[in-house]
Amino acid sequence: MNSTPLDSNVEAVVCIPTFRRPAWLRQTLESVLSQKTDFPFAIVVVDNDAANPAGHDVAKAMLETSGIASTLEIEPSQGNCYAINRAFSSALQHYPSARWFLMIDDDEIAEAGWLQHMVATARRNDSDIVGGPVTRTFEEDVPPSIRNHAIFGSIEGETRQVEMIHGSGNCLIARHVFERFGAPFFDLRFNFLGGGDMEFFTRCRLAGYKTWWCAEAIIHETVPSDRSNPKWLMQRSMRIGSINFVIDRLHMGAFAGVKVFAKNLVSLSLGVVRSLAILVRTGEIVPATHPLLMSVGRMAPLLGLTPSPYQAKA
Repeated sequence: MNSTPLDSNVEAVVCIPTFRRPAWLRQTLESVLSQKTDFPFAIVVVDNDAANPAGHDVAKAMLETSGIASTLEIEPSQGNCYAINRAFSSALQHYPSARWFLMIDDDEIAEAGWLQHMVATARRNDSDIVGGPVTRTFEEDVPPSIRNHAIFGSIEGETRQVEMIHGSGNCLIARHVFERFGAPFFDLRFNFLGGGDMEFFTRCRLAGYKTWWCAEAIIHETVPSDRSNPKWLMQRSMRIGSINFVIDRLHMGAFAGVKVFAKNLVSLSLGVVRSLAILVRTGEIVPATHPLLMSVGRMAPLLGLTPSPYQAKA
């Protein structure tokens, strides 16, 4: 671990988990380091590639002379939940004065004013959680049927209170939320499946925490070519269904098994209808498969077919 001396005045900490994307991480860090705020902030980077921590080396070179408080960690247990939990735990420990903890992924770039907008929204509305838009930049040209696919959708509209956010790629979480839930913050059952962030924010909603959407806090995500093709999109649709199933099973309370099975049957019926409606309206096959494949994905864990896209190859 590398860490600058503790700054007792830090109010916010930006957490960046990274895995085998040193060049992209450099761009992410450049965008965070350029943020102008009316409060001191710190940066925590956790490299999840212990065998070859190239991201750690990039972050060290950039941060050790930045003048901004920072902590660098290497997480040996592979998986996104391990890396994210390590980042938040380290931030909570090393910056005890910090009230807000933000996360940005290592394939994202924050617009100017992002950090100030997120914290200002939390301050102004006494928010427990804040989310912001993530716009996609595709590495290669893609047709509208891919660019406008539901998977790349997001909450839209003006800054306002919302029921919950669904992803951690542009989020702020107040310290007291972590203190209430305790570690591990993201459920390790979602470590390779994905969706640990959605399950966490589902718990926040059920606990009554107040969530705000900040339309001005914009982040740009780079979508590589291997994530903008029909095969990947269809697999992702099924994985979202599997994630939804596992979350429902965890939080439906008494008779959860019966309730989830009934919901699966309803979902499958609605999935057929919705997919046909999209196909008739647009004439595009790939977007039309999304509702049906999500419903099929809900069935997969019942057959022991839970996907594990975040389990890296050696």
